[in-house]
Amino acid sequence: MIEAGERIPESGRTEVSHAKERPHSFVAEGLLRAEPLDDIAPPDEILAKIPRALAVGHGAVPVGRRNGMLTVAVPDPLDLATIDGIARHAGEMIDAIGASPAEIAGAIERIYGMEKPSAASPVESIRESSSPADDEVSAESAPVVGMVNELIAAAVARGASDIHFEPRARGLKVRLRIDGVMVETSVIERRFQPAVLSRLKIMAGISIAERRVPQDGRIQQMLSDRRVDLRVSSLPSLHGESIVLRVLDAGRRNFHPDALGLDAENRAVLDRILALPDGMVLVTGPTGSGKTTTLYGCLNALNSVDRKIITVEEPVEFQFRGMNQVPVRPEIGLTFATALRAMLRQAPNVILIGEIRDRETAEVAVNAALTGHLVFSTLHTNDAPGAVTRLTDLGARPFLVSAVLRAVVAQRLVRRVCENCARPTEPAPHEKVAAGWIQPDVDFSGCRRGIGCPNCEGTGLSGRTAIFEIFLITETVRGLIATGAGAEAIRAQALREGLRSLRADGLRKVLAGETTIEEVFAATAGDPL
Repeated sequence: MIEAGERIPESGRTEVSHAKERPHSFVAEGLLRAEPLDDIAPPDEILAKIPRALAVGHGAVPVGRRNGMLTVAVPDPLDLATIDGIARHAGEMIDAIGASPAEIAGAIERIYGMEKPSAASPVESIRESSSPADDEVSAESAPVVGMVNELIAAAVARGASDIHFEPRARGLKVRLRIDGVMVETSVIERRFQPAVLSRLKIMAGISIAERRVPQDGRIQQMLSDRRVDLRVSSLPSLHGESIVLRVLDAGRRNFHPDALGLDAENRAVLDRILALPDGMVLVTGPTGSGKTTTLYGCLNALNSVDRKIITVEEPVEFQFRGMNQVPVRPEIGLTFATALRAMLRQAPNVILIGEIRDRETAEVAVNAALTGHLVFSTLHTNDAPGAVTRLTDLGARPFLVSAVLRAVVAQRLVRRVCENCARPTEPAPHEKVAAGWIQPDVDFSGCRRGIGCPNCEGTGLSGRTAIFEIFLITETVRGLIATGAGAEAIRAQALREGLRSLRADGLRKVLAGETTIEEVFAATAGDPL
């Protein structure tokens, strides 16, 4: 923003200077200019002030000096948090210029050289760089900054969906969730714990002074030539704050219906659902079952210039062009229900509600579907027919639910057979009996199992796919819903009409060599057959 009386240079650039007000603040003399980084060669004394770990962590690269200030290229010269963080580490004022993330990543590799693999882990590196006599380690110290950045980068490279920092009596345990399974990676010494946790909270923009109540924040981390978003949650525990980073890496996600793991039959059913002009479509499953990915895949298929799509989410995990995405903020009264009421006055064609969790939201969602909108949302139920009784339990009237509900999609995630070490196999006799494969004409030629390799870290499994139960509401089922029938009666009728259960869909994927029978049984152990 240009303040009153501020001079606009002839070149058209806006000069912003806070050097007198704050000693280490943002100074962007070339705010609207992006300089080429092909030939920059900053001297060693500048590289010492901004080491590689700091450059990679902030997605910035030093360029040189100008007007007595340190010139640094960043993707967004208006990102004050990044500029101030670099200034604090460098100990001097910063002159920020703009450059693309790809240019910055290339300049980092060119200036600092390709990063050499080290036998020492990030935890060992910080131990070596600190004296045992150092009782207190600063959250702003280069070893802590570098270690946290390396832990995050290593976790993202391994495909982790979550990074867990868990305080224990003897140290800070770091665990990753990879393909839905927790894996321990390292334990950070107890004396480094306060600095590491404070560093994470600083990066997330949450209070380092408050340790008694849970807090939520967000980190944007530059890794190579792409940006990774991290949702941060802190929770007070017995030995200190437990912090979890949820990795939202859009570069690794494919939000297209073809990438959801649907076979041809289920994909044809989904296409019929997406062609509906109005009504309600629900996606159900436990936390971490891929519901958001499925919903985004559906919205992507519908996203076009002739449709208006509005979403209300808590929080907005991924951003999409062409959609109006509204984050829920309960602290100011912006709940799912209040946002949904306001959305209806915006004349949308398609609405996404992140979750139906109370009576008010259920009623407004049902009314939105009744008035000609196509409404997508999620519920936490074990199977697809159970979503009907869950809606009525929340207070929605059965005859209205029967009028608006078009389909329910239940899903789970199972691990894939590693393509690098997959070998043909045939299920054991007891597995065939458990799966119901007692007919002599079952074809087991497509079954595979991974023998373990470096690519899958010896597990034989790498990546995940979804198994589905797609429940279309027929006229017969609609009549059962209107009369208040229970979940068992509704499920029995759906099975008579050809509903394929989660386990049946999973076993099809076993025969196709995509996953293993153990994975399917584990994911559907508590479900009705």
